[in-house]
Amino acid sequence: MTQTAPASAFGSTTRAPRTDGRRRRVLRAVSVVACVPYLSLKCAWIAGSRIGIPDGSRLLDHRTTLAVANGVTVLMDACVIVLALALTRPWGLRLPAWLLGVPVWVATGLLVPIMTGFPAQLVVRAFGGSAEPAGDGGEPFLDSWVFGVVYGGFIVQGLALGALFALYARDRWGDLWQGRLWDLPGAVVGGTGRRTAAVTAAVLALPPLTVHLLWACGGTAGLGEDRTAGRTGDFQVVEAQSAVFLAVAAAAGLMLAFRRGRALPVGVPLALAWTASAAACWALWQAVASLVITEDAAERPTWQMDLTYAGGMTVGTLVAGLVVRFLVARSASNRRTA
Repeated sequence: MTQTAPASAFGSTTRAPRTDGRRRRVLRAVSVVACVPYLSLKCAWIAGSRIGIPDGSRLLDHRTTLAVANGVTVLMDACVIVLALALTRPWGLRLPAWLLGVPVWVATGLLVPIMTGFPAQLVVRAFGGSAEPAGDGGEPFLDSWVFGVVYGGFIVQGLALGALFALYARDRWGDLWQGRLWDLPGAVVGGTGRRTAAVTAAVLALPPLTVHLLWACGGTAGLGEDRTAGRTGDFQVVEAQSAVFLAVAAAAGLMLAFRRGRALPVGVPLALAWTASAAACWALWQAVASLVITEDAAERPTWQMDLTYAGGMTVGTLVAGLVVRFLVARSASNRRTA
């Protein structure tokens, strides 16, 4: 009996996504197991444990806020397990494209900066760079082993979940990124609205990109006194990669809208736009985390930092919209020529 892929907002293919196979089962198991250390640590903190939290950490000053924040992040990490199941179980085939794509895009934005940033921070430290700044009173924020356990788990989650989504998307929507950019019809990449959005994203990316580069190179303009005093090699790595994500998102958006780099496979700018747009919106998490962790007004982001974060989120959202518009247009074009 022949099985066909379910219809979706992006159309359907003649090849149904597989939910079986040893490789998929192994990747699903790895995704789930990689969540265990983080979930266990968070649940322990919610229950009142101080494991990994040293005496004097400012986290101990805000127990209620910490419990609420931990509860939210537990739910977020539990979504990784749900996504792993959706990508490998039959019921996941019936999900609309947006219901699967949006959570995966959000997960991309949360995991990719850690997957790239944490190894880079370790390299910087190996060459003499400074680690996380001390908290109030010179006490560390968390024990150093916590970062290795948590971020290591996130990296494994990202790799396994990304591989699962790539396999699923290849089977269900693989026809949407076949060929090269020069083969795309004008109806797919053209349009005044899409080109305007791409140019707008590129222009809006310049101010936050410049600021991130300034901070990455040691500049302090726009940083509060507390942030200036607490700058480390880790901070500079985060700022440098934020600039890179903005640049890649803007460039990929222009490539999709104007067919730049025409010899490239369509999947290259599409994957870059997907990943970089999600990572650019990581600024939202930075802003929220800063507000949750610090109640002291002197430690909160300055208005310049807020504008920089808002600029990054705006660029990421515009490029993500371009990706959606591209996929919908390519699906419609494929149906007309079928």
